[in-house]
Amino acid sequence: MVRLFKHYIPHAVLLLGLLDLALLLIAADLAWTLRAAQIGTDPGTLGERLLPLGGYAVTTLSAMIAVGVYGPDALRSMRFACARLLVAISLAILALALLDFVLPGHTYWRSTLLYAMALAIVLLVLNRAIVGGLLGTTAFRRRILVLGAGLRAQRLKELAAKPGSGFAVVGFIDMTGSNALVPEAVPRSAIADLSGHVANLGASEVVLALEERRNALPLKDLLRVKTAGVHVNEFSSFLERETGRVDLDTLNPSWLIFSDGFSSGRAISSFAKRAFDICASGLLLLVTFPVIAVFALLVKLDSKGPAFFRQKRVGLYGQTFEIIKLRSMRTDAEKDGAKWADKDDPRITRIGSFIRKVRIDELPQVWTVLTGRMSFVGPRPEVPQFVDDLEDKLPYYAERHMVKPGITGWAQINYPYGASIEDARQKLEYDLYYAKNYTPFLDLLIMLQTLRVVLWPEGAR
Repeated sequence: MVRLFKHYIPHAVLLLGLLDLALLLIAADLAWTLRAAQIGTDPGTLGERLLPLGGYAVTTLSAMIAVGVYGPDALRSMRFACARLLVAISLAILALALLDFVLPGHTYWRSTLLYAMALAIVLLVLNRAIVGGLLGTTAFRRRILVLGAGLRAQRLKELAAKPGSGFAVVGFIDMTGSNALVPEAVPRSAIADLSGHVANLGASEVVLALEERRNALPLKDLLRVKTAGVHVNEFSSFLERETGRVDLDTLNPSWLIFSDGFSSGRAISSFAKRAFDICASGLLLLVTFPVIAVFALLVKLDSKGPAFFRQKRVGLYGQTFEIIKLRSMRTDAEKDGAKWADKDDPRITRIGSFIRKVRIDELPQVWTVLTGRMSFVGPRPEVPQFVDDLEDKLPYYAERHMVKPGITGWAQINYPYGASIEDARQKLEYDLYYAKNYTPFLDLLIMLQTLRVVLWPEGAR
């Protein structure tokens, strides 16, 4: 994987994205030249049309990221990829047509966009067919050697076997000779030269997966492997990189303290984040006010009670604040106290079911963003009752409150709606990853992919 702004991106995704960007530029230029020839207009020099060509390519690529074109399902299935490509390019064309309407002139001719759309679909599908056929799905999978044969090693074996895994295990070494769960593990005593064994297997990385490191850390072996040019990684860091979450089962305070993350140099990023929140929330409130007003009226007509729902939530540094949403449940939904929503929850009203699926009920929260209690991106704020319970049952739960809560977040785009302690545990692992690796780049990625969750509601309740 390639680490970009503290976030890991698979080599296959990066290569495909760069090729797609080049093909989008080619499609836009061909469309521009073709349309100019049809109407007898000078297309101009490449330098003169580079800005609109780049705008088309970046907008379309952003739409592709947003709808999940580079997700694991799209990388494995041509049919899935083609369907998402059609949606992404259609959204990009609508966005560019709107830009041409707002900024009239020769920004983006609608006929040129039509040609560019058709050419882009052909080129992008061919790209996936050719690159996938030549390289295959395993071309960029890293070859790792696991030091350990216990429960951690077994977890790596299972993770490697999952479709879309970015690595393949080429061998296991039993370092202790006891409690082995991986039968194919080779005893350390049977290997005379570990660095030579690593070279013979063609491993590009060694992962330390010992159950007990006290008096068992093979420092001499690891030093020789490291000086031979092979990357050596610790189990928790490896899982963070491969899964995009912090593994609570193996997490300890020393790893959080000494690992990369929670950078103190966030002052500029935090300022930029707040400036974006103010500008975007103000604009969004102006644009969506008619939508909020219409659905507020529908909520009132659909069931008795106020159109808006207010509730206490826990935010930054554990301080409570009040959120406001369009009411999607009956007014007596919490007469026995707050509780998670269930599938087909009877407390949800008819109009409430719809606005929850398309996330319209979240729009009034933009006001909370404008006032500074929330951000667009961050861990979802929970009610105090849930927080008290979860802090008792889940380790490190309080650490998620070290960043400002958000309307959308890393957990929301990676994990479906949860209504149990185990779901809360899984989402906490994603929230800790976000808190540890926050950058404006990660925020941008989350906001783009939130569109995928809205278009294809996954687990909305």
